[in-house]
Amino acid sequence: MTNEAPLPTDDPLRIDAPRPADAPRPADDPRPADDPRPAGDPLPIGDLLRVAAADAVPVVGGIADASLGAPTPCAEYDVRALINHFFSVVVNFQVLAAKGTPDFSETPDRVADAGWRELFGAEAGKLVEAWSAPGAEEGTSGAMGLPARTVGCMVLLDLTVHAWDLARATGRSFEPDPVVVAGLADEVERMAPMARKMGVFGDAVGLPGDATAFERLLATTGRDPHAR
Repeated sequence: MTNEAPLPTDDPLRIDAPRPADAPRPADDPRPADDPRPAGDPLPIGDLLRVAAADAVPVVGGIADASLGAPTPCAEYDVRALINHFFSVVVNFQVLAAKGTPDFSETPDRVADAGWRELFGAEAGKLVEAWSAPGAEEGTSGAMGLPARTVGCMVLLDLTVHAWDLARATGRSFEPDPVVVAGLADEVERMAPMARKMGVFGDAVGLPGDATAFERLLATTGRDPHAR
């Protein structure tokens, strides 16, 4: 996403109800066999963010100073601006996890600070902790008025697609963990119409039938996974 404007409170987003507890566990279910949650019950946002952060932090940490002026798939951002935007997302969604009111009105230039790469890793860790706290994904977000889990999926999506944006901008490949992609797929499809109306997503990009799940997710947000 390229704009964190809140979705309206009447947006018909919801989380699918879990399957019955006695439903057989799919062969590709990432949970341990003794996990007590029903098959199909969504993984906690904190767990998904922990996996996504483990993939995203090295991307940011590997950006050279010489690449900071390079363009990115987000047309309004060069690499430096996108890193600063990424910082803003990671910091403000910590506040949203606690049902607080974030401040997206300013985007500080974090890249101007020494040790910004390490700082991003530290803030990503705080994001994981915030969404792993008891009650974080229950109820609604105080600022956005949306189901808290939907808000958690929004930052999970940003952590995933902006890592891809930065990797692509700096000449690297990026493939998130399939567990994260699977955790996002349905929610992104549900939020896409309203997100496009608000300019958060671009128009969906057409893909061939053999596109991967992550390529389809990128295309839903308006990104062309094959663009150079």
